[in-house]
Amino acid sequence: MRDLNRISLVGLRAIEAVARLGGLVPAAAELGVTPGALSQRISRTEAQLGLPVFHRTAQGLRPTETGALIVARLSRGMAELAAAIALASPAQDDVLNVSAAPLFASRWLIWRLPRFTAAHPDIRVRIEPVSRMVTPGLDGIDIGLRVGKGDWSGVRAEKLLDQRVMPVCAPALAARITVPSDLLSLPIIRENDRLHGWREWLVPHGIDVGQLPDGPEYADGGLCLDAATSGQGVFMAWETLAIDRLTKGSLTAPLPGRALTGDAYWFVTASEGRRKPAVARFRDWLTKEMKQAA
Repeated sequence: MRDLNRISLVGLRAIEAVARLGGLVPAAAELGVTPGALSQRISRTEAQLGLPVFHRTAQGLRPTETGALIVARLSRGMAELAAAIALASPAQDDVLNVSAAPLFASRWLIWRLPRFTAAHPDIRVRIEPVSRMVTPGLDGIDIGLRVGKGDWSGVRAEKLLDQRVMPVCAPALAARITVPSDLLSLPIIRENDRLHGWREWLVPHGIDVGQLPDGPEYADGGLCLDAATSGQGVFMAWETLAIDRLTKGSLTAPLPGRALTGDAYWFVTASEGRRKPAVARFRDWLTKEMKQAA
């Protein structure tokens, strides 16, 4: 314990935040400082430790081999500190703070949330729409809704639903599609020039993703859905995000079949510590809603 007197706890917190959030910019935003000030803070702390915690690369800061061991213990320590502070805070078991990606929050979750509120009027849900990955129990968040492989460290991840995709387009454009090869003569909408999910959907039909024609590009999946709805081309959409427009008829899935991407939706909570009773109720409700939507 005495060694802690020679190391800045503020600097240790900076190291943990950068490693957890994956960069100076998001860590600086969380800690309320500039990226430059945070970088200097980390350098001073490395000098106090007597070794580099991060490699400086063109892609940003990456933990050294020893740094990764340090960060793992810092993460556990910060989680314990957060849990200790929570014990001294007034209990708010009737409030759930939920972190979700902005697109999922705005296109799917927010439209179904009134049903949870109606069923559980004693629970208030606060949605935090953020793109960065947050850590429940450490960021003032009770629940994180994530898409991925579920292999995150330091958290408890419960699988909700496999992510499935399918090509969608406006009804007028769907009239020109009867077989998968018809897609090769239509504009293909891309998100940031990516073709997420196309390979998984095309391979069973014997079509290479490189055969797909050009089309509009947008920097946001929500804009891509809007572009498909307006008739600009065909988009490979996540089933959960497109389901409401498919139900209303503003979008059409002209070809049968859904493809698994290998990712899934996950219900993420703190790995340790007390969980609010409302967390399980929200998880059960969300699981049911997602399965019904699929």
